[in-house]
Amino acid sequence: MTKTLITIGIWAVLGWLAGSWLGVGTGWGVFAFGLLLMIVVSGLQLSRISNWVRDIEAPPPPSVGPWDVVLAPIYRKLRQDKKAIEELTRQVDSIMLAAEALPDGAITLNESMLLTWCNQTACDHIGLQLEKDRNHSIFNILRAPEFNRYARQPSWPGPVLLHLQKDGQEKSLLVQLTPYGVGQFLIVTRDVTQVEKLETTRKDFVANVSHELRTPLTVLSGFLETMRDMPADSLSAEQKERYQNMMLEQAHRMQAIVADLLTLSTLESAPTASGEPVRMSTVIHEALQQAQILSNGQHVFVENIAADLCITGMETELASAVSNLLTNAIRYTPKDGTITVSWYRTESGHACYSVQDTGIGIASHDIPRLTERFYRVDRGRSRATGGTGLGLAITKHVAMRHNAELTIHSRLGAGSIFSVAFPPGRVSIEEA
Repeated sequence: MTKTLITIGIWAVLGWLAGSWLGVGTGWGVFAFGLLLMIVVSGLQLSRISNWVRDIEAPPPPSVGPWDVVLAPIYRKLRQDKKAIEELTRQVDSIMLAAEALPDGAITLNESMLLTWCNQTACDHIGLQLEKDRNHSIFNILRAPEFNRYARQPSWPGPVLLHLQKDGQEKSLLVQLTPYGVGQFLIVTRDVTQVEKLETTRKDFVANVSHELRTPLTVLSGFLETMRDMPADSLSAEQKERYQNMMLEQAHRMQAIVADLLTLSTLESAPTASGEPVRMSTVIHEALQQAQILSNGQHVFVENIAADLCITGMETELASAVSNLLTNAIRYTPKDGTITVSWYRTESGHACYSVQDTGIGIASHDIPRLTERFYRVDRGRSRATGGTGLGLAITKHVAMRHNAELTIHSRLGAGSIFSVAFPPGRVSIEEA
């Protein structure tokens, strides 16, 4: 208002001066022209403001004339609000990025339990597609009956465990529903498939160890109690020797189990093996000598061994893996069966150790579990031949520590092929 009055005053002075010099009519004409000019400028400014209000995102028009006093505070407030909005946007973007980076799945729902947002982890857990599933009921997306019962409770003090099928595999999810804000809900999902598998493995391991040790301990305690309760002269020398040999056999069995468990524990806790170049032909020939003693002439051995092919690694571990595969072949191959031992280099540069037998073979459903601790296809046969049930588990971990892969091909009644393929980076050639 002050600027407007000053402007009118200036035009009035100019009109008075013009009237003093050029006449009263001219003075009034100058003053009227000034007022008209002010009206035109204000009209143009008002038109620009009107256009800007219709498109508030556009840059504001310059504030000139009497509008400057009115518009300047508005412009300042708009600039402040714009900066505040930009800062809030940055914070929201940062929070969204953090939510996307969460190892757990996160899903937000409105008061009607309709999906409003989820992160990528939740998509992976449940198979969501955000654009497709947005504003759909969570009960139509997550159809597990356990979740339906859980979500319809009045409160959710803890999570619920769901077992879902995804891509043909079972997935175990912990799902926690939590209210937040006003009429909003958050679902957090956590994949515990591996945790459940490890827990199952742990329970099986404890049960298997207890079972494996119970038999020799029962035999030992039975013999000791019998010998304690019987008169000293009631047993002949032959009976005493037989009892002692049987007890010694059970003690050796327990020693073998403990030794294999310690070996397995060492392999699992140690980093990748480095070592020195190992001439595998020597290791394999030594294992073959022991295998032939164990076979006692009941099997035919065929050898196809490259003498100059070496592997960088730990010789004791490699010898254990080589021996385990040979021993298994002997235990599960009937009398007069053939065991073929090969050590060769493939066209891709890998070095492969394989043991092929003409034994009883393995059913396809048993093959994936063969490398589990204490897993036996034929428990009675393995125990009768002195097996601990840990040989293939040890072989698998030796292979992993040497960046190698253990593969098993078998058909029931048609024999088996156990192979360990070492990567080219560990293979070298050394002349004999």
